[in-house]
Formats: sequence, structure tokens, C-alpha cells
Amino acid sequence: MDKTRRVEIARLVKHPVYGKYVRKKTICYTHDENNESAEGDTVEIIEAAPRSKTKRWALVRVVEKSRSVDVAALRAARKSEATSEEE
Repeated sequence: MDKTRRVEIARLVKHPVYGKYVRKKTICYTHDENNESAEGDTVEIIEAAPRSKTKRWALVRVVEKSRSVDVAALRAARKSEATSEEE
């Protein structure tokens, strides 16, 4: 799914009978032309003309980049640095 992002919009909904608040989420498949966004980013999207069976939204901008660290990529980078220093 190149140039496609799955955006989740979380919300709380009050149950009609029990009154308890239940977590629900809406999933929007978004077109990301330049592959700007990544997992965990906060993005702004707009409704757009259909691009496929499920894709009906377009990415406007990345509001905030994710601060999470990819541990596997970090270890691989450190390992490649260590091997290049040894040579």
C-alpha cells in the first residue's frame, strides 16, 4: 500500500442503555502522495474524491512527528557503525 496511510480517529461514546463510556475508533484510509507521514504521527486529513475502493481521504499535513524510537533500526545503525570502525 504505497502512498496509503491508515488513520485512526479515537473517540468515547456513551452506551445508550448502561451509560458507560465505550472506546470506539473510526478508520480512514488516506492518500499520502509524498510518503511524508510515518507510524504514530499526528496528521491533518480532508475528504477527497475516491481513489480506490476504500481510500476517500487525502493528507493535508503532518501536524506532529512521532517521538517513539524504532529500537531495531537503532541497534542496526549502531552495529553498522561498529563494523565500519573496526575495518
